Amino acid sequence: MSKHKITKNVWKRLFYSLIGVNVLIFAGIAALLFWPVPETDTPEPAKEEKKPGSEFVVRTTKQNVNELVNAYIDKLLEGNNHDYRITLDDDVKLVGELPVFSSSVPVSIYLEPLVQENGDVILKQKSISIGQLQLPNKKIMEYLKKYLPMPKWVTVDPANEEIYVAVTDMHIRSNFRVSVQQFDLEANNLAFKINVPYESLGIEMAIE
Repeated sequence: MSKHKITKNVWKRLFYSLIGVNVLIFAGIAALLFWPVPETDTPEPAKEEKKPGSEFVVRTTKQNVNELVNAYIDKLLEGNNHDYRITLDDDVKLVGELPVFSSSVPVSIYLEPLVQENGDVILKQKSISIGQLQLPNKKIMEYLKKYLPMPKWVTVDPANEEIYVAVTDMHIRSNFRVSVQQFDLEANNLAFKINVPYESLGIEMAIE
């Protein structure tokens, strides 16, 4: 076999190998983009025994809540490589970075807060972007659920493109119970109901 023919066969094998690698990469990306997003079970309102106590309504501004939320996030992310921030403006905006294809890309999500009857909040996705990549919204929400640490009482639901914030499941010292009464960002009017059990204050009262 001539040297020219051997060289030609080598280049042909390299060419077909390169095509094979490209096909595998394309197939992997296609599978990543179009693989069905698994359903997420959103929490159901817990039925707890009504304890004697007093209920107060606290009204505040989105600036105060924004500072409180991000202080909580800073504490949650201590020692973690991933980072994100929440901004309350006319909508709820989540800004952070997600690892995609061996690199980190910026992600921005605008969410509409919807107060539920039980005092929890659903953050419904309005718009979403991740760098210059064109990915389906549900896939970005799936990345969000997988990589960004969230409190146990926050559930990311990629299938419905929303985040369920179970405010009523928050564990607060002194056993105070918090629920959302109003969350009007455009009017800058936020109201929370706080239930203070008498037993937390050392007060014993009989239930009639």
